[in-house]
Amino acid sequence: MSQGQWYPPEWPDRIRALAAGELTAVVPRRAATVMLLRDSAAAGTGAGAAGPSVHMLRRRTTMAFAGGAYAYPGGGVDPRDDDHVVGWAGPSLESWAARLGVPSAAEAQAIVCAAVRETFEEAGVLLAGPTPDTVVGDTTGADWEADRAALVARDVSFAGFLERRRLVLRSDLLGAWARWITPEFETRRYDTWFFVAVLPAGQLTRNVSTEADRSVWITPADATTGHARGELQMMPPTVTTLRSLLPYGTAGEALKAAATQDLAPVLARARLEDDKLVLIWPGHDEFTTPVPPAEPRAGGTA
Repeated sequence: MSQGQWYPPEWPDRIRALAAGELTAVVPRRAATVMLLRDSAAAGTGAGAAGPSVHMLRRRTTMAFAGGAYAYPGGGVDPRDDDHVVGWAGPSLESWAARLGVPSAAEAQAIVCAAVRETFEEAGVLLAGPTPDTVVGDTTGADWEADRAALVARDVSFAGFLERRRLVLRSDLLGAWARWITPEFETRRYDTWFFVAVLPAGQLTRNVSTEADRSVWITPADATTGHARGELQMMPPTVTTLRSLLPYGTAGEALKAAATQDLAPVLARARLEDDKLVLIWPGHDEFTTPVPPAEPRAGGTA
């Protein structure tokens, strides 16, 4: 790990196997993650004093992937959200499909549903309301918790949850920010869209994710400083998106700026340089990493 940057210990061997044609890349699963923002005034420091704060989770150290790393609420798309039209507010599904770079309105709906569902599942915050211009209030009651648990268990689809609650998804409260694809040499691969959203008035975040052992509100400046000092472990997509939030003084400014963000997918590659493997992230040279030599194997050398 360098400056808080983390990668799995099996990467070097898998990178070499892929370069040698001995590894077949796993097809990435669609996913979404949300940078949930609030202004510093919510923390009593004065609006815009240090820019907005972002809600982050620390993944449990026992997690197979990125254990101990800080990340945003997020997860994979539920295929059930592709084929069931949900109550919808905000830009049309066709507009979302064009923005996200996907071929159909159904796929766009599933990705946006994943973003909203995962934020509710992992932070207890729901970007939906009974009408196109309202948002639900407090979601900490026992009935809301029962619904959240049912979504986590996949006992109910997000579309079914919205329909039963007679809610419309507020897609206008989300802004697409970035898109990163897990490298081809990883065992678990995701094609992940990053979104920004502002914490709705009246709602509170909760540390309810089964995959996290703590949650924090932290400014992007403090988070990136902690990463640079080696104090906060993060993957390159997390560090990059945090840095991209630095210019904005309020959560609202960041949400408005989402429309101008580049959604070209970022996919890490490995290349040989003087017989040494180097991991590169196109467009993000600061994460270029020499891959360590393979570990000696029992009974011989690698």
